[in-house]
Amino acid sequence: MLGFLTALGPLTIDMYLPALPTITDDFGATAAAVQLTLTGTLVGLAFGQLLVGPLSDAVGRRVPLLAGVGVHLVASLLCVIAPNLAILGSLRVLQGLGAAAASVVAMAIVRDLFSGFAAARLFSRLMLVVGVAPILAPTIGGQTLQFTSWRGVFVVLTLAAAAIMAATAIVLPETLPAGRRRNGGIAGTVRDYGRLFTDRVYVGLILVAGLAMAALFAYVSGSSYVLQDGFGLSEQQFAYVFAGGAVGLIGATQFNVRLLRRWTPQQILGGSLLAGLGFGLVLLVLAVTEIGGLAGILIPLWLVLAMVGLAMPNAPALALSRHGEAAGTAAALLGAVQFGVGALAAPLVGILGVGAVAMAVVVFGGMLAATLVCFLVVQPHRLPVEQPEAVVALVH
Repeated sequence: MLGFLTALGPLTIDMYLPALPTITDDFGATAAAVQLTLTGTLVGLAFGQLLVGPLSDAVGRRVPLLAGVGVHLVASLLCVIAPNLAILGSLRVLQGLGAAAASVVAMAIVRDLFSGFAAARLFSRLMLVVGVAPILAPTIGGQTLQFTSWRGVFVVLTLAAAAIMAATAIVLPETLPAGRRRNGGIAGTVRDYGRLFTDRVYVGLILVAGLAMAALFAYVSGSSYVLQDGFGLSEQQFAYVFAGGAVGLIGATQFNVRLLRRWTPQQILGGSLLAGLGFGLVLLVLAVTEIGGLAGILIPLWLVLAMVGLAMPNAPALALSRHGEAAGTAAALLGAVQFGVGALAAPLVGILGVGAVAMAVVVFGGMLAATLVCFLVVQPHRLPVEQPEAVVALVH
């Protein structure tokens, strides 16, 4: 069930990517303006988590979750009849707000039940879903475009939200007992956020997660223009190539489970960021020099995505393990930073020119900033290491 919930955000973000050039032509807009609809979704995901996270700490996980998925369902249905780009962009913000509930509550439930190594392993399994969703989403979107317009993509999203909402209502139990809920109201929420911001390591870890996500979203927002307009791929070919990058992301997240048998989350996080920085530099050099053509872009890009796949489960696990007493609020701030920084990366690619060089600059910049924050602020080598056999804490 957590897998379905974590899939809603990636499906919302990625399913309409093959249609971006078509939407650009349909509304007579610029590529940068259409990319703002993606930014709107990410803004909604970021802001929504800040609201839903503390709310789920106060009233439990199920009610905010069901309400959020319901908002997503209604917004998806209205996107089908959006008359112009401005309204579509506004509805995409609402979609993001709804998907935020699914994302933050899923992370909070993991922290309700697990910490440390166990949380890192479960986050790796959930990253499998996050990786599969980008594979399926553009493919589904590309296939949908074979039979209908871009509006049909939002019909599919409406049906997906309805299915997830029904399954959640039937299957998912409440994981936050009434005795552990926080009812401090707005003042208590402000205090919780203030306490999180005083934790230098936690703030550093969520920034690392956000900057790694920026590299990922630079690829997400720029790849359709680079591959379809720049290299002449069809919508369906783009979906297959996009899936190749997701395979690297998926493989890395699942390989992380094996790596955790020998190394700590701190070690894996630092190593993956250094490797990703190196691959990002190779990508930038090949994009600028135009050496290698399409392969010269895709190979280092996929390797960067694989390193992001190694970093993504470990940074949240380390961050949330520090604040189990307010898991919803801590997960909300983590998710807000991830999607907020990602929201900045998406239009930045468009502003720089939506070409391979623009995408490579933002990807490399994200990995460089994430690496610097990790080693200068978080200092993972100084973090305490939990014992693998002492980190599971089931809540009944």
